[in-house]
Amino acid sequence: MNKNKGILFWVTGLSGSGKTEISKKIKNKISKLYGPTIILHGDQLRKTLNLTRYSKNDRYLNSKKFALLCKSLTDQKINVIIALIGLFHKTHSWNRKNIDNYIEIYIQSNVKKIISYNKKKTYKNNKKNIVGLDIKAEFPKKPHIKIVNNFTKDLNYLAQVLIKKINFLIS
Repeated sequence: MNKNKGILFWVTGLSGSGKTEISKKIKNKISKLYGPTIILHGDQLRKTLNLTRYSKNDRYLNSKKFALLCKSLTDQKINVIIALIGLFHKTHSWNRKNIDNYIEIYIQSNVKKIISYNKKKTYKNNKKNIVGLDIKAEFPKKPHIKIVNNFTKDLNYLAQVLIKKINFLIS
């Protein structure tokens, strides 16, 4: 770990996999252990930056913009937890090469379970440009940390497991 930079926690997975809620649950512990930390959320960033297109290419370009923003913040010694779909091998590779203290966290979930448990309205309201359905997801090849969310365990428990894995990875 480069002590002069913040840590980027890139939390990725399908829509409805629990990325945002788990990220919220680890934020205070990350702040306590590793210093000033902010949470960014893909949907929040899209709204703030008025990014209204959802094609595969638009999603890729957005993930690059978000990666550049995260790099800028971590270069200022601010930890960033970003929860986003961001399932592009090119972005993951760029992050690994260009961002010191990059930790890729993959929340693995089954899209059929997400839909059956009605975890996200995205699947019901939209019929196209959905990652995991008509847009092929590029799941991380070698994430630093993988958490499986099959919706049988409480998100608080999954957040605790994630914190333990982060501490083990960083120590």
